[in-house]
Amino acid sequence: MNRATYIGELEQMVLLAVLGLGSEAGAPAVRDELASRAGRTVARGAVYITLDRLVKKGYLQSRVARPTPERGGRPNRFFNVTDEGRAALRTTREALVKLWAGCELALEER
Repeated sequence: MNRATYIGELEQMVLLAVLGLGSEAGAPAVRDELASRAGRTVARGAVYITLDRLVKKGYLQSRVARPTPERGGRPNRFFNVTDEGRAALRTTREALVKLWAGCELALEER
């Protein structure tokens, strides 16, 4: 298997947040999703860096929406998961499931 298909923890979480958010997957919404659903507080800069890295890897596509007065005339940027991103999530999930198999008992408190 190609190492490039495996993704790290934060990348997985960001991809899953984008996948779950659908067309509303902008950086602030992704950050909020990570906090509310995963209980993970991530610095704003780390979210933007991770989103950009996932775009460069081909796992996300981005689109720029029209500028809005609420944002001081700055446009919003929205993301969606590509087929390659979905494949990377599946590959990583399959590897983790195999590694977890049989480990539940070892994690129980003694």
